[in-house]
Amino acid sequence: MSTEAPLTVLIVGATGVFGSRLARLCAGDAGLRLTLGGRRREPLQALAVELGDCAVQTIDRDRASAAELERFDLVVDCAGPFQGSATNLIEQCLAARVDYIDLADGREWVCTIDRFDAAAKAAGIAVVAGASSIPALSHAVLDALTLGWSRVDDIRIGIFPGNRAPRGRAVVEAILSYVGRPVRVFSGGEWREIPGWALDGRVDCGAAGKRWASVCDTPEQELLVRRYRPTRSAEFVAGLELPLLHLGLWLLSWPVRWGLIRSLRPVAGVLLWIAQRLRPFGSDRGAMIVEVAGADATGKSARADWRLDATGNRGPYVPVFAAVALIRRIRDGWRPKPGAYPCSGMLDLGELEALLDELGIDHSIVPAPPAIRAAA
Repeated sequence: MSTEAPLTVLIVGATGVFGSRLARLCAGDAGLRLTLGGRRREPLQALAVELGDCAVQTIDRDRASAAELERFDLVVDCAGPFQGSATNLIEQCLAARVDYIDLADGREWVCTIDRFDAAAKAAGIAVVAGASSIPALSHAVLDALTLGWSRVDDIRIGIFPGNRAPRGRAVVEAILSYVGRPVRVFSGGEWREIPGWALDGRVDCGAAGKRWASVCDTPEQELLVRRYRPTRSAEFVAGLELPLLHLGLWLLSWPVRWGLIRSLRPVAGVLLWIAQRLRPFGSDRGAMIVEVAGADATGKSARADWRLDATGNRGPYVPVFAAVALIRRIRDGWRPKPGAYPCSGMLDLGELEALLDELGIDHSIVPAPPAIRAAA
């Protein structure tokens, strides 16, 4: 690809919560030619007009063909949900020899993306999974916090969206896919199974206040252990701002735990409708925390804590920052290495913080964080 020619990018799921934000951040960038992709033409055309008449293409990620993709330099999948999803879009990108990036949060999807490694290397393309808040941003933060450390003992990462943040059905289905079902977590120095959305207490989110947290099933638990080798724990939690919604979902997890029903995913539409009715309550303030404890280069006990505070409903932009950074890198002539791998260790914290600053999202390293709860 010539660095003088515009980088042609297809965003699949472009009218969704995250796809539309990715499109908005990239639409004004020089050297990019965006095509907005999705299953329904009318919403695509409306967004294209808003962004200055971008090209549109109706496309279904599960039925796309290589012929539809071969004219692009890069395909970015924002559609989801990735839990139990088909891999057709990746397979067609391989056939068309087009680089692929996604915002996946499905544990199996991201943690086994290397099953496409040989095919991606043979095609000379990159297949990058999880270019989102986790693991791309979280690992960039941890790399900075633990630079020079001799050991990592405990890691805790949490994401807490504001109640007024927009909700897409794909996100709701992703959460419901594991609520009440066994989730494999690294705790007390060993792997254990805990019910999804099990309560994990209340977390201090800084300016966003204290919020309920629950155990989630994400790629993060696996990838944190792979990359940082913690001796005791690697936690990922999330929380809904309104206790009514958070604790209500916890109560709904029990029929799944008892084996009365297999999953809450079939009632995603009903639960999304309820959540939308409650959207005026709460705030537009979201938060993210990264806490780590271990030992510094001298073997002395060390702790570090990074916090993100997003007001004005800017939080939903955070999951697309890694994709924006990668798109801009590729536009400027950088090439991701061929192969299939998670978006872990690919980005520096500095370039992601520059995007946070661009949108006015506060972030900081807390000098004296509270101790991470020791895992039982």
